[in-house]
Amino acid sequence: MTETTQRQTAPDGASGPYIPRSPEYRAAVEALRGLRQDLFHDAFAYRPLPRRSVDGVLSRRMSGRAREYAAWWPHALVVAAGLLAMFAGWAGEGSGPAASVSGLLALVPVLLTLVRPVGAFWVSLMATAASSVVAGVFGDWPWQPGSFIAHLTVLTVVAIRTRPRTAAWMWVITAVYAFVVEAAFGYHFSNNSAPMLVLSALALLAVTIWHTRRSAEQEMTAQQTVTAHERSRRTLLEERTTIARELHDVVAHHMSVVAIQAEAAPYRVENPPPELEKAFATIRENAVAALTELRRVLGVVRAEDYESPDAPQPTLADLDALLANVREAGLDVEKVVTGAVRELPQGVELSAYRIVQEALSNALRHAPGAPARVEIGYVLGGLGLRVVNGPAPQDTLKKSTHGAGHGITGMRERVAMLNGEMTAGRTDDGGYEVTVYLPVATAEDSA
Repeated sequence: MTETTQRQTAPDGASGPYIPRSPEYRAAVEALRGLRQDLFHDAFAYRPLPRRSVDGVLSRRMSGRAREYAAWWPHALVVAAGLLAMFAGWAGEGSGPAASVSGLLALVPVLLTLVRPVGAFWVSLMATAASSVVAGVFGDWPWQPGSFIAHLTVLTVVAIRTRPRTAAWMWVITAVYAFVVEAAFGYHFSNNSAPMLVLSALALLAVTIWHTRRSAEQEMTAQQTVTAHERSRRTLLEERTTIARELHDVVAHHMSVVAIQAEAAPYRVENPPPELEKAFATIRENAVAALTELRRVLGVVRAEDYESPDAPQPTLADLDALLANVREAGLDVEKVVTGAVRELPQGVELSAYRIVQEALSNALRHAPGAPARVEIGYVLGGLGLRVVNGPAPQDTLKKSTHGAGHGITGMRERVAMLNGEMTAGRTDDGGYEVTVYLPVATAEDSA
């Protein structure tokens, strides 16, 4: 061995020379590790057999107490197999104390499978040896009639309750036990190891096939669920894409026309007054801004994961620009801020901005010429908003009223999303008032 090889360490970090292991050695170590995990680690752990589901084809047709009892049919089947093994043990020993002991040794391992399945396998082997000692020179070897039925039942039930690898290890250990006992004492007795090994192999093979089929069905069901989910997401994305395309084709076209006409309108009038030029410029700016925001929102609708857009969202810090825009549209609005101004979560800031925007838009539509007031209160544990407008002058009253559109509904949805509170209604002087409270979790609440 070279010096370089001697200085190598084992993969697990242990000191000393590292000797490469063959694939056969690693396979054997892995197999022994599986044996220890399946049959030795927590072998007598308490694992009661659960009740059977009553949603089967036959159990659905039952009613009352019969359907309730149907949930216990696996337990009843195991108990019946245990009683059969016990009676076989009694019959094989004739009568007397030996018959009673053989019957109990056959019954106990079968019943133990209901609560401690792996431990029941070891108890069955020990009970088999004890039954052979009790029987002496009489009966079959190494399995007495009761032990034969009991061990077959234990192998089958434990295989059903565990996994195929555990079933394989149980069969191997059963075969080793049969060969050892036969080699040591079998020359005195008749041998029934071959029927035990053949029948147990067939039973465990059937259980393994059942496990494999059940696992395949579960994987298929899971795959179908994933496929259905992906199909639903794809359908939803296609619908959202269609809606976004229709919105873009309709709204963007008209907003573009508005922007173009507002830009060209001053050139169609000789010597237009500055107020008119400024009004058309404001219209064009609003149309362009609406187009930009429309494309951003439609991009979110088209997005598959509905992530927030990269463009910055408006916050309460942008409220002055909104109020200036509204004032240019002819609404006399005043802003009042109370409390210590602080940065709030993005969702609260955006919702507060949109609520104020929608409330002022309603005032412009339904009460043109009326003064408005925006009050923002930074209070402990939340944010308070109040947008109130006075009654519209008589010469500017419109037939439409507050609540005729979806503005109030949209505001309520935003407030409900943040677990806030909102009231909206007419004031005593004929105006309209929107009051909102949006809770904000403090650092102590988040801890």
